[in-house]
Amino acid sequence: MKSGVECEYFLISPDGNTIADNRDTQSKPCYDQSSLMRRYELIKEICDCMIEMGWGPYQNDHEDANGQFEMNWDYSDCLKTADRHTFFKFMVKTIAEKHDLRATFMPKPFENLTGNGCHAHISLWKGKKNIFLDKHDKLGLSKTAYNFLGGIMKHASSLSTFFNPTINSYRRINAAPTKSGATWSPSSISYTGNNRTHMIRVPDPGRFELRLMDGSANPYLLQASVLAAGMEGLNKRINPGKPLFFVICMRIIKNIQTFLNYQMN
Repeated sequence: MKSGVECEYFLISPDGNTIADNRDTQSKPCYDQSSLMRRYELIKEICDCMIEMGWGPYQNDHEDANGQFEMNWDYSDCLKTADRHTFFKFMVKTIAEKHDLRATFMPKPFENLTGNGCHAHISLWKGKKNIFLDKHDKLGLSKTAYNFLGGIMKHASSLSTFFNPTINSYRRINAAPTKSGATWSPSSISYTGNNRTHMIRVPDPGRFELRLMDGSANPYLLQASVLAAGMEGLNKRINPGKPLFFVICMRIIKNIQTFLNYQMN
């Protein structure tokens, strides 16, 4: 199994009560370049360390909440990703303190702001072949991928033990929409295409993103539990059902057909 994680974190004041940047006040701050550049020296130092260690960082951005950031590096073998995930959290906190700030990966540190997720992108490989990839499928997933996905959906409630291990985790899940317009955390067990409000989305062929995890998840248990649930899905050939957008479309078509039949009669 290969995976990549999206680690979100807040930069906060030394006392931990507020975000560190009092000018980061936009109502919809996602990808706010000005707020990112005010933390350029800190972000650059973290990114330079990842480059030096060979992680292949490719994106640093201001996230959906004021004071929130996300940094992404190349996906890899799931154990290596867990190692890097663990060290990343230590590194970010250490470098933040060097800049007289604090960093937190807490799932919901501020009630009025979007929480910290830790989304994981999953694929399964045999040698150099991605066995989740099927270019002829509507979402680009193979039967193997759907069975793996089925195992995760079957055990979603149990997996939250590992993905959402703290009381604070449940202040993030199903929270009220923030000023930005959404919580971006799932509240139901569903999968779909490129839609960030579902527990599982398929952004590109050959992989899917699990969005249930938050910043308090143990990096090793996160990867191990995904693999365990997915392997049961493979062994038992669990069917995840149709993606949610397909179900909705079919309902719309059925309603239209009913309406047209009524009009004709």
